Amino acid sequence: MLLDCSLNLRLASLLGLPLDSIMSTQGIMVLLLVAYAGAMWMFLKGAPKVYTVMVSDLEVARRFYEGMLNLPAAEVPLHYYYNYEQTLGTAGLDPMYLGGATSLASQNVMNSPEGLWYQLRKNTQLHVVGGASLGHRNQQRHVCFDHNCLEYILMRVQLGGVQHKIRNEKPLNFLVKDYDNQVIELAEIDD
Repeated sequence: MLLDCSLNLRLASLLGLPLDSIMSTQGIMVLLLVAYAGAMWMFLKGAPKVYTVMVSDLEVARRFYEGMLNLPAAEVPLHYYYNYEQTLGTAGLDPMYLGGATSLASQNVMNSPEGLWYQLRKNTQLHVVGGASLGHRNQQRHVCFDHNCLEYILMRVQLGGVQHKIRNEKPLNFLVKDYDNQVIELAEIDD
């Protein structure tokens, strides 16, 4: 106890603040906020980089990324759980109002982020979501806004010996033939 008091006095004298202002309610709240900000910074700094690819068919994408590119499945990053309900517009939705027609599947969709999650690199994940339109001649399309993401995917395609054709370097656009001889277009959307 005596050691703690002398440490607090030294800290207060170093900061040039009187001890009673540091030990006041406002002083303690400021110290707690600074500690919280530091903890959040460390949490977000260690979070994996996430690239998102929008695809026209999730099942075709699953076969491509898991089968042909042999990407391992990844856990959904913890920071994707925070405020995810607000993005779905279900934050104020009380389960009591959903009625008896809700199934376990629909409850599961509301509690977990949609899409497929793969480990692209050590601290880099790939989030595959639906929503892209079909390409020319109804071919599958995978679109992305990030050039680095498609470069990593192209590198996996080349290392895996998958048949491909690069159509354009900037913005990156290439075609891949899957096991069913279906053409998949991977395209970078340039702003």
